Amino acid sequence: MDEHTGHSYTKDRKVLMNRLNRLEGQVRGIGRMVDGEEYCVDILQQIAALRAAVDALGLLILEDHVRGCVKSAVEKGEADKYVEEVLDVVRRSMGRPSRASEKRG
Repeated sequence: MDEHTGHSYTKDRKVLMNRLNRLEGQVRGIGRMVDGEEYCVDILQQIAALRAAVDALGLLILEDHVRGCVKSAVEKGEADKYVEEVLDVVRRSMGRPSRASEKRG
């Protein structure tokens, strides 16, 4: 599979776009809360909900990537590159440095 074509998430595109639209609405809602000077804790709760929704979206895309792109790479004997790429993305999403930066530091 070419690096930028035939993305494995394509089959879930409608679901992903619906979630992105909801996220956009959540962000606008938080903006209205700030603009309306609502209670800090209420805003923080909405931010936590937004973060959870973003994480859920990321997990869906990651699952599709592993089941599609990584699986295809394994079948082609190119697993190492894709596995490292996935691990690097997971590390960064968890606020951890990539192995490459650890080796340099």
